[in-house]
Amino acid sequence: MPADRDATVGAATSLLDAYEPGRARFFASPTRTLLAHGARAHVPHGDAPLARRVAETLDAELLAGNAAPVVVGAVPFDHTAPAALAVPEAVRWAPPLAEDPLVALPAAPPAPAAWDVRPVPEPGVYGDAVAEAVRRMNRGEFSKVVLARTLELRSSRDLDLPALLQRLARRDPTGYTFAVPSGPGRTLLGASPELLVSRRGGRLVANPLAGSTPRSADLAEDVRRAAALLESAKDLHEHAVVVDAVRAALAPYCRTLEVPARPTLVRTATMWHLSTTVTGEPADPAVSALELASALHPTPAVCGTPTATARDVIGELEPFDRGFFTGMVGWGDANGDGEWVVTIRCAEAAERSLRLYAGAGVVAQSSPEAETAETGAKFQTFLQAVGVDQ
Repeated sequence: MPADRDATVGAATSLLDAYEPGRARFFASPTRTLLAHGARAHVPHGDAPLARRVAETLDAELLAGNAAPVVVGAVPFDHTAPAALAVPEAVRWAPPLAEDPLVALPAAPPAPAAWDVRPVPEPGVYGDAVAEAVRRMNRGEFSKVVLARTLELRSSRDLDLPALLQRLARRDPTGYTFAVPSGPGRTLLGASPELLVSRRGGRLVANPLAGSTPRSADLAEDVRRAAALLESAKDLHEHAVVVDAVRAALAPYCRTLEVPARPTLVRTATMWHLSTTVTGEPADPAVSALELASALHPTPAVCGTPTATARDVIGELEPFDRGFFTGMVGWGDANGDGEWVVTIRCAEAAERSLRLYAGAGVVAQSSPEAETAETGAKFQTFLQAVGVDQ
C-alpha cells in the first residue's frame, strides 16, 4: 500500500461517499480505507493453491506495467469453490474511517419499504439442528460445530446499496466494512468485527473472536453482560479452542509468535465478543498475507473442531450453501502485504433482495434457545441498517 495516504479531513469518508455498486470494491479497516474501480484482471479458478494463483496474477500485472497491483475481493467458505478476486484498474487509499471526523455525521435513515422476511431454516428447525449437534458431541463424534441460519429479505423497491454501506460503516467505523462484487448482479457487503490475519512487512496480526453475548441498551445491564462473558466457562473454552487452532496454524510460518494468556473484549453496536490479538514475525519474508490466511481458513470460530468432521456436519444440518459467508474478504499486494477479514455480519444483495447470514458456535454445553437468540442478535447489524424491525 502506498505510504503517502491523504490525511486530510474527509479523505476516508470521501471514498465511502464515492462507492458505486457493480464496478467498485470498498474495504475499510482500523488501519486504512480502500476504494477500487474496474478490473484489469480476475484471479482464475483452478487446482493450484489460491495464494499461488493470486501471486501469479499479480506478477503478470507487474510484467504488464502495473507498478503497484493489488488484488481485492472475497473467498468463499468452501475453498474448492471459485473466489471473487480481481486486480482493479484504479485504487484509492485513505486513512481509517475512525480517524476521519466526518464519519461521526449520521447516515441517512433507511427509506420506508415493505419487506418480506423469510427465515431459512425456521428458528425451530435451527434449534433442532443445534440439539442434534449437541447429542452427537455428547457421543464423542466432535467437540464443536458452528451452525448458521439465514434470513431472506425481499423489498418492494430496488436496494440502495451505497446508503446501506454508509449506515454499516458509520455505525461501526472501527471495524471492517466491505462491499465487493460476488457474482453477476450480486454484491457481498457487511461489517465484520474479526480480522483473520494481516501482514505488513515483517509483522503479522491475527485477531480470533469466539464467545459472544448480545449488547443491551441499558448501560448497567450491558456492563453486566460484558463482565459475565469474561467469566463464562463455556465461552472461555470455546475461545481457547479457536486460539489454540490459530497458534497451531501460524506457528510453522513464524519465527516468533505471541499469544496472550487470556482474552479481552471487543464490542460492536450489537454484540460483545471475546478477543485475542495474536502477533508474530514470519520466518520467511516471502510468505504473503493470503498464504497465512489460507492456512488459517476456516478457523474453529466459523467451522468447528475437528475441521473435517465439522464441515461434514455443517453440510448435513444447514439447508443452504454458505457461499461467501464465513469465508474471507480483503486485499493483498505484490509484496505480500494485505488484510483478510472473516466474512461475518454480512449479506449478499441482488436488485431487490438480501440474504443475511448469522452463525453460532455450538459446544456440548450449548442450548438451542441460547444459540437461536445469539444468531438473532447477530442479524440486528443488518436488520437495523435496512430498517427491518424484528
